[in-house]
Amino acid sequence: MKPIYGEDAGNKLTDLLKEHIVIAGKIVDAAKNGKEDMVKQLNQEWYRNADDIAAFLSGANPNLKNEELKKLLYKHLEMVTDDLTASLKQDWDARIVAIDEGVTQIILMADAISEGVVKQSQRSLKNKLKKLQHEAGASLIYFDKRGY
Repeated sequence: MKPIYGEDAGNKLTDLLKEHIVIAGKIVDAAKNGKEDMVKQLNQEWYRNADDIAAFLSGANPNLKNEELKKLLYKHLEMVTDDLTASLKQDWDARIVAIDEGVTQIILMADAISEGVVKQSQRSLKNKLKKLQHEAGASLIYFDKRGY
């Protein structure tokens, strides 16, 4: 993130992802201790964090659509919840399925985000190249008129 969008953007995304992990840990603790009301409250925070991540990424890159990112992030949260539920029930076959599906989904999400970043980077590079070509062309005209 930082090489493309800068230090501040990289730090902001890091903060959002840390929050995502911290909330997940709190959900695990609450679920293990049977605190259903706390799980519901933390789930709301987790989905709000997903909304924040989607808004941040779509704000940084017009190729990443907020609603599409939210769908991907919500699906990720569902998959993590399925994994936790299977673990708490000690249903190891269901956990294997949840993990496999979760890994597949996270790869799809990473691919979608990467694709948007590549599109934006290609556009940026094309614009820089056009500018350099224009500047080089102006220099060549200058040199040609001077006889160099």
